[in-house]
Amino acid sequence: MRFTITRRQFTGGASAFAAATVLAGSLKAQQPSTNEQVRRLTAKLGEAELLETDAPRTPIWGYEGHVPGPELRVAQGKPVAIDLVNSLPQPTTIHWHGIRIDNSMDGVAGLTQTPVTPGETFAYRFSPPDAGTYWYHPHNRTWEQLARGLYGPFIVEEQQPPPCDQDLVLMIDDWRLGDNGHIDEASLGSMHDISHAGRLGNVLTLNGRGEQDIPVRAGQRLRLRLINAANARIIGITFEGHVPMVIALDGQPLDRPFAPGNNLVRLAPAQRADLILDCDQDVGAQTSILADTGREKLRIGRFVYHKEKRERPNILTDIPLLPQNPMPGALDLDRAINVDLEMTGGAMSAFEAAEYKGKRYGARELVREHHKIWAFNGIVGMPQSPLMQIPLGKTVKVRIVNRTAWPHAMHFHGHHVKEVAHARRTPLPYWRDTILMERGEEVTVAFLAHNPGRWMLHCHMLEHQAGGMSSWYEVA
Repeated sequence: MRFTITRRQFTGGASAFAAATVLAGSLKAQQPSTNEQVRRLTAKLGEAELLETDAPRTPIWGYEGHVPGPELRVAQGKPVAIDLVNSLPQPTTIHWHGIRIDNSMDGVAGLTQTPVTPGETFAYRFSPPDAGTYWYHPHNRTWEQLARGLYGPFIVEEQQPPPCDQDLVLMIDDWRLGDNGHIDEASLGSMHDISHAGRLGNVLTLNGRGEQDIPVRAGQRLRLRLINAANARIIGITFEGHVPMVIALDGQPLDRPFAPGNNLVRLAPAQRADLILDCDQDVGAQTSILADTGREKLRIGRFVYHKEKRERPNILTDIPLLPQNPMPGALDLDRAINVDLEMTGGAMSAFEAAEYKGKRYGARELVREHHKIWAFNGIVGMPQSPLMQIPLGKTVKVRIVNRTAWPHAMHFHGHHVKEVAHARRTPLPYWRDTILMERGEEVTVAFLAHNPGRWMLHCHMLEHQAGGMSSWYEVA
């Protein structure tokens, strides 16, 4: 499948990089008061300029009718009050991806809340404990609503952020558009996508545009917040002529920042990375931001250097360490609860039979009658009983084995996890909320069950989730 490469991707865009909407100040309260500042966030139909400027605009679903939705910036540890207003033709919710949130605010339809029906409003009230880069998106028919553009960045700012000249969010997405520039609705939820790699698009966007020009000055230091908002595509980002340093992953600061191999930052769907990038090119330079789709590299943006003198005479050489977030206590691996999670199914590795809603079905029957083809531990879709029931305060080790022919992005709600064992390499010492599992890979992750409630666990290749790769666990 080829990508639709727009004129802007060949010649470079003329659009200036515009800052998204900022939610300023601290927001109050679990219970509304007369002084409470409440942000209304309306999910509704809109249009986006996904192609070149003279091409037809694409009808989308977006928060406030835009894609991405408003950039919400809040203070670490301060109460947030956001009312979701549903003006869509479907029920929806908001999941605050990566936030260690109160369970009732997690936004999972059918597990933590009833979906918000068209015309209704739901009040989200929470205090984010961790600073970092997160995002928000629906958790009802996510495979469709995300593909239509329903997502936005959620930034929790440190009390003492590192000194930078610009702090920029870069949300990367791919879209499957028809010849008329509209979303290919006929292929939404197709069985081919469900059973293979998921919904892969033919148009790439950066912050909802075909390409972005980002004005910089020589000598500036940038903080870049990368978010992969694609349904299923693993995307690698390269900044030509620059050496980015990774300082945080999935919102969690790194003890030791590092330069990625070949300067390529590779993100599975839903993953994020915070980078420090020093603008060390000459005045007037123009350098490309490239997206590696797995088949080709496409330009999605440029750094356009101002033609005047340098911002500072010398680039800073020290890479800042972000302040650590208040993660729960140390992992007790010696007395951990051990759980196995085996992935099976999909094209080229389908199981013969699996359990679905308490009944055993053959693979062909599951596909034909229920549109399902993936399983965790031989169970398709959300089971009646949790994958694991964990006493509060216990350490859990989850051994995940990918016995399928496809990669999967495993997302844990309510907690961050860390690799503690790997069958082929040294475990990576990073806290993540989404773990990329390559085909044939075996990895053990651990977390301290500190957040009570019923939490979802699923593949964030969203068609895989729709096709059966979802479960839940309970912290008592």
